[in-house]
Amino acid sequence: MSTTTRPEDERLGLGPTYAYGVQHILTMYGGVIAPPLIVGGAAGLSGPEIALLVSAALFVSGLATILQSVGIPFFGSQLPLVQGISFASVSTMTAVATGDGGLPAVFGSIIVAGLVGLAISPFFSQVVRFFPPVVNGTIITVIGLSLFPVAVRWAMGGNDKAADWGSMGNIGLAAFTLLVILLLSRLVQGPVSRLSILLGIVVGTVFALLLGRADFSGVGTGSWVAFPTPFHFGAPVFQVGAIISMTIVILVIMTETTADILAVGEIVGTQTSPRRVGDGLRADMLATAIAPVFNSFPASAFAQNVGVVAITGVRSRWVVTAGGSVLVALGLLPVLGRVVAAVPQPVLGGAGIILFGSVAASGIRTLSKVDYDGNLNIVLVATALGFGIIPIAVPSFYDRFPEWFATIFHSGISAASLVAVLLNLFFNVMRGGVGRSPSVVSGAPPVMVTKDQARALRGR
Repeated sequence: MSTTTRPEDERLGLGPTYAYGVQHILTMYGGVIAPPLIVGGAAGLSGPEIALLVSAALFVSGLATILQSVGIPFFGSQLPLVQGISFASVSTMTAVATGDGGLPAVFGSIIVAGLVGLAISPFFSQVVRFFPPVVNGTIITVIGLSLFPVAVRWAMGGNDKAADWGSMGNIGLAAFTLLVILLLSRLVQGPVSRLSILLGIVVGTVFALLLGRADFSGVGTGSWVAFPTPFHFGAPVFQVGAIISMTIVILVIMTETTADILAVGEIVGTQTSPRRVGDGLRADMLATAIAPVFNSFPASAFAQNVGVVAITGVRSRWVVTAGGSVLVALGLLPVLGRVVAAVPQPVLGGAGIILFGSVAASGIRTLSKVDYDGNLNIVLVATALGFGIIPIAVPSFYDRFPEWFATIFHSGISAASLVAVLLNLFFNVMRGGVGRSPSVVSGAPPVMVTKDQARALRGR
């Protein structure tokens, strides 16, 4: 296909290009800043250090977006795909960051896992079949559920040593922010409604300022413009357990990116050949492997921006490139990172309820499309969810296990991924001997039944 006839190559005027590009950035901005806030808090970083992570996330996301949309030989799908910091990696990074290696171990695992992903990108079409919707849906659901404790801790104040930890003031501020987001989502239509989470954080922060519960005095301290310092937190540390755990996450990220490439190709109405998918995955993995150099985390295509392309009908990849340049500019402004880091934790907690819940809801939506008749898919989902919830319900469960094992399974996403993939192989790939009614669990009624209905069922 000639590159001059592809719909994604359409060029708009400079004004519309940047206007639509900024809209893309506003849609995904909350998703970009959330991972560094979560991981930085788990690692015990100070406000200025978390601000540095936020700036790095914006900078790397911008570079990755430009690489993906513009493309160079073998790297970049040349589609309107916005790249950001993947939520899928947050749970695993949090588990690693709270261990002995801290952030350097997180960065080391990302570098190795990113290089592994880069190496297998040409062959990923053979791997992706091990991640059908029943596996992906389970994993995405666990990702959302594993992040809920973060939102709750934020709502309580973020610091369990503080005197106001869990106070009604903190929880009330979180509830106010949540209410604002719900009202904006319900009462306001159009683009403003799609920015309800970001606007809710702004309104919640202003309300906190009026109550004297926000402190922005440190925003003006430090440089306003700066290039990210390579390996600011020290040289990367390479731990086997962390690398294995992060490699599993990378496979999930690659699966999600593949789905996003195919989805946006269909929306735009352009060809998405296996080679083009491979080029997109290589761009994803190259950005991921380089991200730790600039103190950032794994990059991934953002599904919400695929929705923006569908809603607006603007198919030009140059619009996304413009958005990427805006992200780079924001990443070079540390003052912006300090503003974000100064947002009160309870405000983030109120927004996190919806932000993280939407991730879980996305997984549930995927699971709703899975066929559960005459197979063991419901057993697969039930077991994998159980393993994913264990470290959330009882974080100390794996404390006495070998360190490499505990590192992998202490992350709910890693545990659920491993169990889901293995059970999918056992139940659905190795099909021999699976009957039509293979399990009493899979045969359970899908809805609640009355006593009369139960008696009728027993009488059959």
